[in-house]
Amino acid sequence: MSSFRALLLKLPQLHLPKRLSISFGYSHSSTTTNTTILDPQLDSQSQTPPRMTSNPPQDPSNTMPYVQANSSLLCQPTQIHTRVIKTHFLESQSTQLHWNNIIRSYTRANAPRHALQTYLDMLRAGVPPDCYTLPITLKAVCQFCSIQTGRQFHAVMIHHGLEMNEFCESGLISMYCKWGEFDDAYKVFDGNADRKLGSWNAIIGGLSHDGRAKDALNMFIRMKRSGFEPDDVTMVSVIIACASLGDLSLALQLHKCVFQAITPKKDDVLMLNSLIDMYGKCGRMDLAYGVFSTMDCRNVSSWTSMIVAYASHGHVREAIKCFCSMREVGVVPNHVTFLGVLSACVHGGMVEDGKRYFQMMENVYGIEPQMKHFGCMVDLLGRASLLKEARTMLEGMPMKANAVIWGSLMGACERYSDVKMGEWVAKHLLELEPWNDGVYVVLSNIYASRNMWEEVGRIREVMKQRRLAKIPGYSLTTTSQSQCQPTIKEPILTSVEFPSGLFHQATSHVFKNSTFF
Repeated sequence: MSSFRALLLKLPQLHLPKRLSISFGYSHSSTTTNTTILDPQLDSQSQTPPRMTSNPPQDPSNTMPYVQANSSLLCQPTQIHTRVIKTHFLESQSTQLHWNNIIRSYTRANAPRHALQTYLDMLRAGVPPDCYTLPITLKAVCQFCSIQTGRQFHAVMIHHGLEMNEFCESGLISMYCKWGEFDDAYKVFDGNADRKLGSWNAIIGGLSHDGRAKDALNMFIRMKRSGFEPDDVTMVSVIIACASLGDLSLALQLHKCVFQAITPKKDDVLMLNSLIDMYGKCGRMDLAYGVFSTMDCRNVSSWTSMIVAYASHGHVREAIKCFCSMREVGVVPNHVTFLGVLSACVHGGMVEDGKRYFQMMENVYGIEPQMKHFGCMVDLLGRASLLKEARTMLEGMPMKANAVIWGSLMGACERYSDVKMGEWVAKHLLELEPWNDGVYVVLSNIYASRNMWEEVGRIREVMKQRRLAKIPGYSLTTTSQSQCQPTIKEPILTSVEFPSGLFHQATSHVFKNSTFF
């Protein structure tokens, strides 16, 4: 346990606003309601505390679940926990439910140190963990990626006889998959012959998100043969795997599975968004738009999936129109949305529009540009021969540029035969990747374009001394048969039948009679 506490001390502290506090529906010493200000701005405007949307329950045993249900309080787990301690709430109601709620709050707030410390306090209070405590705590462990600590919790599950529990088992599988320990994940999965759907979803999702698309699809086929019907969680993971393969034939079969997994009581937006992304990566923007146009409710991910898909295939006009329509209907874009818009500007050579959207991202929506956004701008300026502006943008980045950004600027130097800029970029790129043979090749081409043959010879001599050789490029074509053979020998579905009229718009021109653009 001492080694476990040492890990806790290394974790970052959670910084929260000092003046924010919470309102509880009961007091340990009084029956009156203790209320303090939630929003510091209200303090300067009025002395009246803010009112909640509904009256909190007065029963102490129901106080914590109510607070957890209030989304405005989830981002303040420290204040919640402090109030619980002051009112001796856990002393009077020492059940796993309330400890679990506090641990869950810290996990959602990305505060693993506080979550694990609460778990230790729970053990010291004599409250044993249950089948809900340990999966929640595993999520906190995964947030700072300590495989050793994760194995300790695996041992705790075995000690309490919970390793076969559906929630604990799926949590262990997800944990091992996240750390790339797939042998251990398979051992946990295969160790329970009476596994539930949650375990199948965990292993399929872990394989899919790790880029093991074929393994994920094989596991999906195995699940179907075992008599399990996929739900929305299953289908999202499988669709992601299919999207990475770009297999249209398989995509059409999976679309039928999506219709089977849709239930009236559950929101299907996530599955439909995944379909848009899948068809976009398969190059079928007509089918992607067919799914998008039939959605009853579209969120920011729906619009972003369309924008990114259009941008990746060079449909600049459609991507920009989609972005404008998104803003017109009042959907607020996120950082991924702007990444798609900037990518479209790069494909279309729209320098001024790219600058405008880059400024809009920060000035209008308050989104801080990330590495990929700066990379798009450097690429955009470099392609437009604005190498000095690209250098200024690169040097003004708040973070250190990666090899991808330097490489895009290096390509621009080759395109416009800029020797001085090329040498400057090559120096920084070799500091990041001294083994990169492409830097020498591109720099040699720049010298050759300027008839600087002595420099070309010097570069080639350096490559010989360092035994560097250009790796030849190659192309690889795949089909449904080559992707899934020999493990999958039959289609997932015997036939693909879509509801009548679903893809009516997809079979015609994308923007014909459209109300969105």
